Amino acid sequence: MQRFTFHRELTGLFTEQQNRLVYRQDELMDFIHLPYNSDSFGTQIKIREQQFTRDKRKDLVDQLNKQYSGIDLEPKVSANIQSLLDGATFTVTTGHQLSIFTGPLFFIYKILHVIRLAETLKEKYGEYNFVPVYWMASEDHDFEEIRSVELFGKTLSWESEQKGPVGRYSTVGLDVIRAEFSAYFSGEALEEVKEILANYEGKDLTEATLKLVNRLFSRYGLLIINADTHELKRSFVPVMKKEIETEFSYHAVQKMNALLEKEGMKVQVHAREINLFYMENGMRERIVHLDDGFFIEEKGKLSRDALLNLIESSPECFSPNVIMRPVYQEWILPNLCYIGGVGELAYWMQLKGVFEGAEVPYPLVGVRNSLLWIDPVNSKRIEKSGIHLEEIFHDTDVLKREHVKKHADQELDLNDVEAAFNLLREKLLSKVMNTDPGLERMALAEIARIEKQLQSVEEKLFKSLKVRHEQALTAIDQLKSRLFPANGLQERSVSLFSMCAGGKIDERIAQLHDFIDPFESDLIVIRE
Repeated sequence: MQRFTFHRELTGLFTEQQNRLVYRQDELMDFIHLPYNSDSFGTQIKIREQQFTRDKRKDLVDQLNKQYSGIDLEPKVSANIQSLLDGATFTVTTGHQLSIFTGPLFFIYKILHVIRLAETLKEKYGEYNFVPVYWMASEDHDFEEIRSVELFGKTLSWESEQKGPVGRYSTVGLDVIRAEFSAYFSGEALEEVKEILANYEGKDLTEATLKLVNRLFSRYGLLIINADTHELKRSFVPVMKKEIETEFSYHAVQKMNALLEKEGMKVQVHAREINLFYMENGMRERIVHLDDGFFIEEKGKLSRDALLNLIESSPECFSPNVIMRPVYQEWILPNLCYIGGVGELAYWMQLKGVFEGAEVPYPLVGVRNSLLWIDPVNSKRIEKSGIHLEEIFHDTDVLKREHVKKHADQELDLNDVEAAFNLLREKLLSKVMNTDPGLERMALAEIARIEKQLQSVEEKLFKSLKVRHEQALTAIDQLKSRLFPANGLQERSVSLFSMCAGGKIDERIAQLHDFIDPFESDLIVIRE
C-alpha cells in the first residue's frame, strides 16, 4: 500500500472557509484561542492544570466506572479511566451521533485521529498522560441522520417509531437489520462480523453503541462517554441556571456572528434565546422565553423560579443544544482539544464568547484527517485508464475528454485543418478587401458559418471516438462513482464494513490507524 497527500485546495472538495480552518488558523484568532499545532498543547496543558479540579476528576471517573460496569475491559481502558484521577492526565476528544453500525467512514477516522493524537502528544510531553475520548451524542434527536447505513452500495435502514433523544431509544428492531447486515458476508468474514455485532446490544442505543465502539477500539485505550446522566449534569447546574437567567450564550453568539460576517465567513448555526432543551418521556423540546415566564411544549408555562427549581432537582431533564453542548463537554472533561469535521468546527468559531461567559477554557480545535481509500479494483482502473493520481479529482467529463484525446491524438488531431482554414480565411479577406470592401461583412459571416461547421465535425469525431473507447470511459464512470459517491467524499457514505468484504476488520482498523497523522493538514490518499 502507498500513502500520498494532496493539498485540499487542489481537490475542489473543500470551501475556502474550510481550508482556512485547516491551514491558516492563525488568521482566525478572533474566533479561537490558540492555533492547532503540537506546540499549542503545552500552553493548553498549563491552562487546564489550574482549572480542572480534583472533585471533577473523581465525578468523571465514578461515572465512567458506572457506564463500563458489566463490560470486560481491556487493560488500556481500565488504566486510562483510573489515570483521570491524576492531575497530569488530560483528554483529547471527538464526538459523533450514534450512527447505526458506526455509519460512514469519517466516524472511524474521527476516533482514530484522537487515538493517534493522544499517542503523538505522549511522545512530545512524556511527563503527562493523554486519553482519547469518544463523546456519544446520545441526546441528539435527529433519528433520520443515524437510522441508515450503506453496505456495498446498498442502504439498510432501522425502522422505528420512537421519539426523543436517540440514545434513549430501545434497541427493539435492531436485530432485524443486524440479520440483513450479516447476510452480506460469508465464511470466515461472516463469523467475524457476527462476533463484532454480538456486542451491538443493550437496553438502549447508547449502551449498544458503547459496547460496539468499545469492541472495535478498546485495544487502543479509547474511552467512550455518555454525558446524559443525572450525576454529570448535576455539576453543570450553575451554567444552565445562568443560561436561563441571562441568556448569555445567545448574546455571545450574536457578537461572534457579526464578527464572522464582517470577515466574509459563513455562519453555521443560529443561537436561540435559550440554548437548552427539556427532555422527558420520549420528548426533547425547546424552552421558549415568554414575557412573563417560559414555555415548554407538552409541559406548559413555567415561571422563572419554577424552571430554576426544576434544573436544580432534575438536571438530567435538561439537554444542551448545539451551542451549549461544547461547553458542557469541556466542563466535565479535562480536555485539551476537540477534533471534528470542517463543518463542525465552523460552528465552534461562533462559541468563543459562550465559553468566556461560562468561564470554561476554550479548547484547541483541530480538523480531523480526511482519507480517500483506493482499493485494488479501483487502483487497476486508474492504471488501465492511464490516469495520473492527481487527476482523479478532475470532473468526470473532463477525465473522459482527456482520456479520448490522450489515446486518439492522431484521429482527433485537426491542427493541420485549422492551420489551412486560418490561411484560407486570411487570403479570402485580403481578396475581398482588395476587390470590394463593402462585401467584408458578408465574407465574415460566411467564414463564421464554415467555422461552426468545422466545430460540428470535430464534435461528431469526438463522439465517434467515445464509442470506440466506451469500455475505458465506463471504467472512469465506475472509478469516480466509487471514489466520490454523489460527487462527494467517499468517507461520508461508505462504511467501514464495506471495506472489509473478506473480513479482517480489526486488521483494517489497524491499517487506518497507521495511516492517520494527527497533524497532517492535507487529504490523505491510500492506494492498494
